Amino acid sequence: MKPAKMPTEEFMTSGHLACQGCGATQAMRFALKALGPKTALVIPACCWSVIDGPFPHTSLKVPIFHTAFEAAASTASGLKAGLEMRGDTETIVLAWAGDGGTFDIGIQALSGAAERNENIIYCCYDNEAYMNTGIQRSSATPVGAWTTTTPTAHYKKRPKKKMIDIMAAHSIPYIATASVAFPQDLIAKFRKARQIQGTRFIHIFAPCPTGWKLAPELSVSMASQAVTSRIFPLLEVTENGLKWNVWKDFEPTPVQDYIKAQGRFRHLSDEEVAGIEKDVERNWQEVLAREKLSATIPGLDP
Repeated sequence: MKPAKMPTEEFMTSGHLACQGCGATQAMRFALKALGPKTALVIPACCWSVIDGPFPHTSLKVPIFHTAFEAAASTASGLKAGLEMRGDTETIVLAWAGDGGTFDIGIQALSGAAERNENIIYCCYDNEAYMNTGIQRSSATPVGAWTTTTPTAHYKKRPKKKMIDIMAAHSIPYIATASVAFPQDLIAKFRKARQIQGTRFIHIFAPCPTGWKLAPELSVSMASQAVTSRIFPLLEVTENGLKWNVWKDFEPTPVQDYIKAQGRFRHLSDEEVAGIEKDVERNWQEVLAREKLSATIPGLDP
């Protein structure tokens, strides 16, 4: 965990249209604090295309380009190219998409941009479902979760897509995970990304109280427990996908406490929760193994 001084300047105003306790709103506030005023946002169809406010009004102090659901990365790539042709090499272009627009609908454009190593930052704020259109399951929805398309009798059975692994396979210069419960770490990672050339991918865990059947005041607590229960590891992947660094300096908390606090998991039996605990431990050990393996690769920074 790398602490960063919290910037005082705000680039998000009151008057946005988010639900109470919205993790995506906290994520945007912290990200813009880190990137500053020379930032151009590209937002596809997602919660944030509504949160920002109805045209011509906006709750943000940076320019925004709203685009189609599948086109965040390609639009951001074109915007960055256009700025550079005009001689502007300072403005950061930030694609800001939800998990549906990243893991599913937008993955083709994201993969293309990453393969070309386009000079953009791509951020996925992950609330683990298509929240803006009615809480439908995405490939980021975890095992066991209720959504409107995975009702309790047929809850999500497949594991969450390993998006970090997918992006690491593209050999891009910087990948990180972050959580709205750890704003200093989030800000430090965006600041680091700002200084790097090429495609940077940041995956932010951003709870949705509405879709998770969770009291709004517990949003940050759930974001914290996702990390300390090791469900959502905080990590960085550098050296073109080879070097893994995982944050381990925390007191672990029970997976079942995280699961049982959310209404979207209320239907699960103790045995099913125990199965999720085993999956979490298996995934955690896999991440640690990647970190250990990367330490043995010759020529990488320690």
